[in-house]
Amino acid sequence: MLAIRDRGEAVRTFIVANVAKHPADIVRRTAEKFDCTRQAVHRHIQRLVEEGALLESGKTRSRTYALAELISWSQSFAVASCGDEGDIWLRDVRDLLRPLASNVMDIWHYGFTEMFNNALDHAQACTITVDVTKTAAGSVVVIRDDGVGIFRKIQAALGLLDERHAVLELAKGKFTTDPQRHSGEGIFFSSRMFDQFSITSGSVNFSHQAKAPEDWILEAEESDGTTVRMELGNHTARSINKVFKQYTTGDDFGFTKTVVPVRLAQYGDDNLVSRSQAKRLIVRFEKFRTVVLDFKGVTLIGQAFADEVFRVFALAHPEVELFPLNANKEVSQMIAHVLAANP
Repeated sequence: MLAIRDRGEAVRTFIVANVAKHPADIVRRTAEKFDCTRQAVHRHIQRLVEEGALLESGKTRSRTYALAELISWSQSFAVASCGDEGDIWLRDVRDLLRPLASNVMDIWHYGFTEMFNNALDHAQACTITVDVTKTAAGSVVVIRDDGVGIFRKIQAALGLLDERHAVLELAKGKFTTDPQRHSGEGIFFSSRMFDQFSITSGSVNFSHQAKAPEDWILEAEESDGTTVRMELGNHTARSINKVFKQYTTGDDFGFTKTVVPVRLAQYGDDNLVSRSQAKRLIVRFEKFRTVVLDFKGVTLIGQAFADEVFRVFALAHPEVELFPLNANKEVSQMIAHVLAANP
């Protein structure tokens, strides 16, 4: 009896996890996956419809299915009177996401409080709006503020030419415009905990996906303030500790390792050839023991750029290990060239 119940739960979990991608043929795919009849799959689907987890539309052969929104909630908070991020989490958000496994709730607790606190402390906003959407498969939380915009603020603080370069600093981690009150770790670790994580501000969208671990910068429609979007499967096995252990050492979770998407140092279509571009890239590398330089998307680098990173910086900071990753033949040859000149 227990085995039958477990199989039924597995079938329904598969349907919920895959129906968004296969709304019209989820019955066939499920039947093939579990080697069962379509009639058996229909019984599971009808149960999910009756429970309110699925919506069905159309008739017979044209019938499609979609996830139903179990929760759709939005609330705006006046910064001057809303209290802190812990108050909002406990009073308004936590129970909307329940019931979920403890590892999933821990991720939501961490991500929500970190991002809401950033809006409170850094955005210079009057209002923060929180949207929560939950289906049987996953949950999405969006935090929007009407402040100065995170990328523009970093651009002004560092004197950067382009607000897109602010994303590079966030991607490294350990960056904050208020070091007395913040460690600069919140965005970095939050972006690695969720299935999908994005920040949109000004004309820039920064995103990170768990299944495609590189960071992305996309052009966005010009907007005021900052919007953070976090999405997580309700049944993920990911945990805060698993994410921390990828980038930390010791029992105190010392943040010692970072992965830097090198292409974020590019300006427009320019190739990475100059020492000034390299110096922009290596800012704050000395705060880490290990820096993985991800060259995915970089077609070539110049001798001066490679020399500044892999010889000049390496000689000045021997305690920092530099590891190139995803370098093509041309990039690898240039790195080897400058390393051959390193005494």
